[in-house]
Amino acid sequence: MAIPVPPMRELIALWPEALMTIAACGALIADVVIPHGRKRLIGWGCFIAVCVIFLLLLAVPPQGGSMLSGMFIADGYSAFFKGLFLISSALTVLISLRYLDDERSHYGEYYALLLFAALGMMFMASGGDLITIYLGLELMSLPTYVLAGFIRRDTSSTEGALKYFLMGAFTSGILLYGLALLYGLTGSTNLSAVAQKIASVSLDDPALLLAIILVVTGFGFKIAAVPFHMWAPDAYEGAPTAVTAFMSAAVKAAAFAGLMRIFVVALAPVAPRWEILWWVLAALSMVLGNVVALVQTSLKRMLAYSSISHAGYALIGVVAAVQAKGPGVSSALFYLFAYMFTTMGTFSMIILLTRQGFRGDRITDFAGLGRTHPLPAIVFIVFFLSLAGIPPTVGFVGKLLIFRAAIDSGFIVLAVIGVATSAIAAYYYFMVIKTMFMDEPTVTVQLSPSRPLTIGLAIMVAATFLLGLFPNLVLRAADAGRLVQ
Repeated sequence: MAIPVPPMRELIALWPEALMTIAACGALIADVVIPHGRKRLIGWGCFIAVCVIFLLLLAVPPQGGSMLSGMFIADGYSAFFKGLFLISSALTVLISLRYLDDERSHYGEYYALLLFAALGMMFMASGGDLITIYLGLELMSLPTYVLAGFIRRDTSSTEGALKYFLMGAFTSGILLYGLALLYGLTGSTNLSAVAQKIASVSLDDPALLLAIILVVTGFGFKIAAVPFHMWAPDAYEGAPTAVTAFMSAAVKAAAFAGLMRIFVVALAPVAPRWEILWWVLAALSMVLGNVVALVQTSLKRMLAYSSISHAGYALIGVVAAVQAKGPGVSSALFYLFAYMFTTMGTFSMIILLTRQGFRGDRITDFAGLGRTHPLPAIVFIVFFLSLAGIPPTVGFVGKLLIFRAAIDSGFIVLAVIGVATSAIAAYYYFMVIKTMFMDEPTVTVQLSPSRPLTIGLAIMVAATFLLGLFPNLVLRAADAGRLVQ
């Protein structure tokens, strides 16, 4: 159980959220006073603000206690996820600056929505109460729905955002019903109190089983796990590519942050009842996500199904946490951190080919890229190798830790499924590489680089290699967040 924090220190522990709120509100105010042609200044201001918050997060260690009557927790687990959210937000701002100009949709509220979504994620990571986690989830989701349909004249963007909103609102209601049942069973919304009181509830109690099913359904949608994944391909394909990168990395990681708080802490005493559900969802996500990705012609849809499969890999860590809480949780943390750089890097390469009148998201659009622009093609290869889990990239270390945690916890079949589906994934990643280097181009390959995009890509490539060679840089932080209580 987390150690109570004296009241005078509570506001200090809330400083990351306070600064993010100030930055988001500042972006809204700046949007009013800065003329339309200079909206980039708002983006740079948000980038600087997020970087400052991240540096302060590194400099100021977490308080290691609960506050606000146990509704908020500042610990290594929350600090790890907040770092992930801040990095992904900063990278999203960088890759959005020129992209929004090309799409003629450069509005200041874009950056405010992005920061408000990140604020909701930070509350989810620090949630010590079912109410805090749910409110953080909604604060994250509502801006994300708007961002997914931000390019209003694009019908595919509007369609994807509408599907995302309708399904998201529906499953949020399902999740809320599940959380309400947990409150009815235990008489508390505090995670530690729920864990203590639910231990006395019969494992065969119909209300308990229904609550678990509803909560699994709600979070299954948020992480796009099979069979709750149907919204993801349309939303990922239609959303602005920079937003798709943010959704696939940060939004998914935030859902896992809340998921592990609830299941590994509050519902740990009844793990036999939810363990099998996440086991099945992990296996289905890995198999179906990778198999369907094989036949996609749109690179964004292929990456959407790849993202579904990666949710399955991360779920292995959740399942493994039942028998070995430390290795299971820390392996999932590292995997989500590694996945952030590789998936955002891949979507950033799509932005590199995007220009006015040309989306550059078909696989055939990249034909001949290796001949005409070898350096960007090599960067693409680095990200694909990491997604496939091939050394010496960070993706290899992430999958190694996940599979080892599964084996150590006795889930050998799940680990075997993970290895087998990784081979399938490697096939379709290498098919894209083959298209870049061996196929004749169907269109003239033109790049649309910019300094912010180049900086973002350089950071992601460097992280993909350096963290693959020196994983301890992140492993120590992941281990510090292994105990989520």
